Parts: sequence; C-alpha cells; structure tokens
Amino acid sequence: MLGEANAVRTRRRQDTRDEILAAAWAIVGESGWTGLTLRAVADRVGMRAPSLYGHFDSKLAIVDAMFGQAWADFDETSAALEDDLSPEPREALLLVATSWLDAMAAAPERHALMNQRPVPGFTPSAESYEHAVRVLERLHRTLARCGITDPDAADLWTALLGGLAGQQETNDPGGRRWRRLAPRAVDMFLGEVAPHR
Repeated sequence: MLGEANAVRTRRRQDTRDEILAAAWAIVGESGWTGLTLRAVADRVGMRAPSLYGHFDSKLAIVDAMFGQAWADFDETSAALEDDLSPEPREALLLVATSWLDAMAAAPERHALMNQRPVPGFTPSAESYEHAVRVLERLHRTLARCGITDPDAADLWTALLGGLAGQQETNDPGGRRWRRLAPRAVDMFLGEVAPHR
C-alpha cells in the first residue's frame, strides 16, 4: 500500500514537472528566450512562482531540463533511424542529415537551445548533456559504418548541418531553401572525408 502511494506521488510530481516544461516551451515559442521567467511559467500553470521551487530551484534549472528533454527527444529519433540506415554512405548520411534538419526546422526554439546559447549563464548539467553525447556517439558509429575515419569528420558534419539549420531558421522559416541543399552538402562532405577507393 505504501509503495503504491509513493508511486502515485512520484507520478504526480513527474506530471507537474512535465506541465511546467510544456509551459516553458510554450512561453519561449511565443515570446522568445527573454520571455522565459519563473513568474511567466508559474502564471501559465496556475501556480505561485515560489511553488515552482519545489520542482525547479531556478530558471536555469528549468532551462537545463528543457535542454535534456530536447536532446532526449532527438536521441529517440536518431536511434529509430540507426537500424534502418542504408549500407551505402550517401543514402545513410542523407537520411541522417534530413532527419536533423527537419527536427530543427520543426522546433526553432529547441534548435536554439540545443545548438546555441540563448540563455546567458546557462551550461547544461552532465545529466542533461548525456543525451547529446549519445547522439554524437551514434554519429561516430554511422561515420565508421560509412568507412569514414577522419578524426575531424564529426566536427565538420555538425558544423555543416548546424549552418544549414541556422540559415533555414533565420532566412526561410517554415520553408525549404536550405533544407533542399542537403544532398549537395552530403556530397561535399563525402568528397572531403570519404576514403578514396
């Protein structure tokens, strides 16, 4: 009986945290990162600002949870792709690239938090950063499967895709102007790092 009560309490606490994070994402989507305040989040969920401290001890703690959530969601997306990747490097990398670009275009506020530093003073915790590390490890495995051993290949890849995603978000939000360049970007990348056969 006590175990069941604890499980219910834990679930309620998690539901409240999820509601707070959903409110925070909604605020950022409407007002940008500068609009994210404890008071705004509290108002959105119908709670007094001091009550938030029972779930998050600061605005940066909310941002950290948002960072972890954004990377965890993309980690799930990229994990689902891993088993379906073509053995042909161009096809595999094109699927990885378009998956990333589509995810970033679908949620620009997540893109900003995952790849830039829109909140002054924010540094992700090791726990939240763990999801980003898993995505990067998966990228290294994909590159290795493609026969790419250049030690700078992953950095070049993330810079290339980050640039395309940033240009798309800044200059053609909701469009495909930079997204359509993914095949050419993959070809350029492979031309630089693929082993010559």
